[in-house]
Amino acid sequence: MSIKILASASEDLDRGRIFYSRQGEGLGEYFLDSLASDIDALALYAGIHLKVFGYYRLLSKRFPYAVYYQINRNHDVIVWRVLDLRQEPLRIQRALK
Repeated sequence: MSIKILASASEDLDRGRIFYSRQGEGLGEYFLDSLASDIDALALYAGIHLKVFGYYRLLSKRFPYAVYYQINRNHDVIVWRVLDLRQEPLRIQRALK
């Protein structure tokens, strides 16, 4: 099983890093490290998460973010988006379309 991170998810991670970098020194890198750890855990735990809006949703352990992913026929994990959960659910749903 491999994990593929789409450009949309990479952009989400970069936006989160920029936001948290402005909050405090080193916090942006801590954000990236934390989310990378959460995503790496999908190698073991992919598919056990609740499905929301048609995607599996992994909740980050340290930040109010969710990793939305799917599993293809080859059992590869495709990370579509990494979204801030502090927004209106309708915005999240639109981002996943």
